Amino acid sequence: MRVRSVNASVAVLMLGAMLAAGCAKHDESAAKAEQAAARSEDAARRAEAAAGRVEAAAQRAEAAAEKAERMFSKGLRK
Repeated sequence: MRVRSVNASVAVLMLGAMLAAGCAKHDESAAKAEQAAARSEDAARRAEAAAGRVEAAAQRAEAAAEKAERMFSKGLRK
């Protein structure tokens, strides 16, 4: 039981140190977090645009495959 209490005390001290260090750098971390959020939103917009382009290309490919299949089936009938 004593080892567990020592481990818990060490964990609490480490957590307190991390929180203290985090609060000291609060301004920098807030600015970095805002920049990261802006970058992630930009990346999400780019990914959405890319997904739209992929969807359009898939539709064009499907239409071309259907056209080729129709042309091929007409050729077999003759």
